[in-house]
Amino acid sequence: MFPSKKVVIIGPAHPLRGGLASFNERLARQFQQDGFDVTIYTFSLQYPNFLFPGKTQYSSEPKPNDLNIKVCINSINPVNWIQIGNELKNNKPDLIVVRYWLPFMAPALGTILKRVRKNRFSKIVCIADNIIPHEKHIGDNQLTKYFISSVHAFITMSQKVMKDLRCFTQKPGEVAVHPLYDNFGERLKKQDARQKIGLPTDEKIILFFGFIRHYKGLDILLNAMADERLRSAGIKLLIAGEFYENKKQYDDLIDQLQIKDQLYLRTDFIADSEVRYYLSAADFVIQPYRDATQSGVTPLAYHFEKPMLVTNVGGLADMVPDKKAGIVTAPNPASIAEGILELYQLGEQHFINGLQEEKKKYSWQILVQKILQLASLSS
Repeated sequence: MFPSKKVVIIGPAHPLRGGLASFNERLARQFQQDGFDVTIYTFSLQYPNFLFPGKTQYSSEPKPNDLNIKVCINSINPVNWIQIGNELKNNKPDLIVVRYWLPFMAPALGTILKRVRKNRFSKIVCIADNIIPHEKHIGDNQLTKYFISSVHAFITMSQKVMKDLRCFTQKPGEVAVHPLYDNFGERLKKQDARQKIGLPTDEKIILFFGFIRHYKGLDILLNAMADERLRSAGIKLLIAGEFYENKKQYDDLIDQLQIKDQLYLRTDFIADSEVRYYLSAADFVIQPYRDATQSGVTPLAYHFEKPMLVTNVGGLADMVPDKKAGIVTAPNPASIAEGILELYQLGEQHFINGLQEEKKKYSWQILVQKILQLASLSS
């Protein structure tokens, strides 16, 4: 067991919203449950508004009263980075767990951590969601190298990200599965969930959940929905999540395909307190990604025991055994349409045992143990 007790998590948390914030808060609770003193250092400014694709960066949920969250990091202010770095250096936490998901964050996070390392005491473990970003820009590699140099060891949540990491460094690293999002409440009866969010109780409804970005392939799924077999089967698609790119291109595609009557559009941000209604309401969860490392939607679907369709890109197929926890297809409309039909042919009950068996792997305690082991091994 790691002998120290003082842990700092650096990354999004309340009042910021989204999957990273939910993850970090749940991780903090696991460290607390295991006896550690935990503080989350989150952003006072995460993205300048002109760089943020959604409507707001901030949560409408109440502040968690069981967590110590310090809102203090300004992602574009170098003076702030030095101040925060010096504060952490002097406070000497035993362990810092830092999230890395975007090269834009490298200057701030890398500078903070380089200051911390001057204390020659704190161990720094990075949970890397991406090393090579989905949307690439000039300078990404240089920024990522700068950040990587400030870290002792790494956790990735797919072999794909570990492979990308090994292009930059041979520092200690472990692959750990993305734990279950078990902080959104328990599954509801499907009919009750549908009534809660105003959906018919007697239709076949599949779900696309999460922020809408190009790499997630919603356009591929919309093309699949135009397949005559899905139309005649009466299968409807619930899209639940906020647009993080131009909405018009999707509206135009929906009109062109003439599939508006097959869709339920809930394209505002889904608050944490509402998540369980959408997952509980669906027959199946569809992840038609054209590119992926891993997905936070997968452990969410596991928690609510919803069979999935995933495409065979990145680490998705590793997380969803074909015919056991869902269906794996190629990332094109014809294959996805075939996969959706196969889900309904097999039926939800076919997958329940497989889902329940697989979800046992997705433990927050296992993730914490891996982080602690890396911290004790790294120098």
